Amino acid sequence: MNFLKKIFNIPVKEDKEIQRQEVNLSLDDLFVHNFIEKGGKFLYCLKKEEVLENLKRILSENDWKEILLINDNLRRFIDEDKIAIHSNFKKSVPFLTSCEHLIADKGEVLFSSNQLKSTKLSELSENFIVYATTSQLVRNTGEGLTGIKTNSKDTLPTNISSVKNYEINKKDDNFLNYGNSNTKNLYLLLLEDL
Repeated sequence: MNFLKKIFNIPVKEDKEIQRQEVNLSLDDLFVHNFIEKGGKFLYCLKKEEVLENLKRILSENDWKEILLINDNLRRFIDEDKIAIHSNFKKSVPFLTSCEHLIADKGEVLFSSNQLKSTKLSELSENFIVYATTSQLVRNTGEGLTGIKTNSKDTLPTNISSVKNYEINKKDDNFLNYGNSNTKNLYLLLLEDL
C-alpha cells in the first residue's frame, strides 16, 4: 500500500484523518449495528403479519414446541394448536416478551417488572424472543429510564435491567458479574411503527 502511495504521491496525513472521522448513524442504524455486533439476532418487520411469520420461523428453526408468555397482548402471534404456552416462569422454556426500550448506543434491550415481574434475568431461560417497535428506540440508558418514568406515571416499575450480551458461550472477564449473567440467546422482532 505504501508503495502505491509513493508512486501516486498520496499524502499519508489525509488517510489518517479519514480513519479518525466520526460516523454519525441514525438511531435505528446505531442500535442495529451495536446489537448485531454483540451477537443479537435481528428481524425487521414492516407489518404485523411479518412478525407472525418470523416468529413461526424462529420456533421452527430451533424446534421449540413450547413458549413462556406472560403478556397476553403477544398471544395473537402464537398458533396455540402448535405451540404450548406457559405462564409460569421455567428456565428451560424460551421466553416471548416485549420490552421497555431499545438502547441504541449500547445495543441493549431494557426490561422492567412489566415484562419480568420480580424474576431476575439470570433466572430466566437463556432463549429470549423480544417483540419491539421502532418507537421504543432511545439513544442511551438515561433516555430509556426517563421513558419508563414518563410511561408509568402512576406506579414506577421495579426490576429494571437490560440484556447486555447475546453470545451464550462468551466469557465475561468482569469479576463483578460472576454468577449474575444476563447473557441471552436473543431474537429481536422489530416492527416499524413510525
